[in-house]
Amino acid sequence: MKRLASLLGIAAALSIGIFIASLFDSSITPSTTLVGIHTAASTPSPSQAPHATVTSTPTVIPSSTPTPQKKTTVSTPVPTKVSVPKSATVSIPVPFPTPASAAALDASAAILRAALVNIICYAPQGTTLHSISGSGVFIDPKGIILTNAHIAQYFLLANRDVSCIIRSGSPAVKNYNAALMYISPVWLRANATVLTQKTPNGTGEYDFALLAVTKSATTAALPSVFPSLPLAQVPPLPGTPVIIASYAAQFLDSNQVQSSLFPTVVFGSVKDVFTFVKNTIDVLSLGGSAAAQEGSSGGGVAEASGMLVGTITTSTIQGDTSTRILSAITASYIRAEYASETGKALDLLLAAPTLVSVADFTSQIPTLEAILTAHLP
Repeated sequence: MKRLASLLGIAAALSIGIFIASLFDSSITPSTTLVGIHTAASTPSPSQAPHATVTSTPTVIPSSTPTPQKKTTVSTPVPTKVSVPKSATVSIPVPFPTPASAAALDASAAILRAALVNIICYAPQGTTLHSISGSGVFIDPKGIILTNAHIAQYFLLANRDVSCIIRSGSPAVKNYNAALMYISPVWLRANATVLTQKTPNGTGEYDFALLAVTKSATTAALPSVFPSLPLAQVPPLPGTPVIIASYAAQFLDSNQVQSSLFPTVVFGSVKDVFTFVKNTIDVLSLGGSAAAQEGSSGGGVAEASGMLVGTITTSTIQGDTSTRILSAITASYIRAEYASETGKALDLLLAAPTLVSVADFTSQIPTLEAILTAHLP
């Protein structure tokens, strides 16, 4: 196995961090970074920044004037390449990919697009925090959203007057309020300073979180069933056709992120696979595409079967999007890591009533919040 150079920057890859100022900061680090846009303007209004990592990252929400996006990166173990079934030395319990029909891919793309959401979190002006815009995907008809921890960490900052809203549609408009159902404590401890870093980098390890819709953000009632894709049990192999979807926002200004943010849906394939230690497929390398932008963090990767096989976590954000490197952690990795962190199967959490799960997790929020605020001025 060979080592993969550090994945895209955490904050820059999948989340867009926009400084609420007058210009977007598009600085990108060569290693994998979380796509995020930070805002530094006086009044919070969504803006975008380039994605830095394969995983979906939040887009910073600036004021009316666009400001430079920044990426955040995290120092996490670098994944190693998995040698797929050409050698008897590596045993991977997954089937070889089979050709997917165009009709099946189109159907899966339609479901993924409908299940895609934009997550915007507004930070108060005059603080070191930045407003962001990222992506997420409904993985359960009860309204459970899978996204990145580097996006969901903003839900821990309500006491710092940070507010988050769930948007959907084309263009994205506000629809729901949501609450944390789970965020990886391991990621928070390993990346406690990401919020204060100018160009954070990471590999996507532990970078996942779950949100649950709690109420409508409009006068409309909540749907009885949310469009969703179930989490896959088995990871795809190189060559598998996939659909990638996110609310990419690197090339938009703050006003456009606020009023004209449309889903980016790309048909592609798995270029390579990597592991975080073992011979398991934990990271999907998806190559370059229009989805390799800031704001894509938390976006989804689906197969023709209609299963969600990955969530975008890191990406390079410089150069033409076709030459960038987008990466996603696999659904199977998320399942295994959740079980490792909690001692329980993820399906048990998904099967429980969402309001009960949110209430159960609430008791952990003060401790998790303290991990972040200990590094804030």
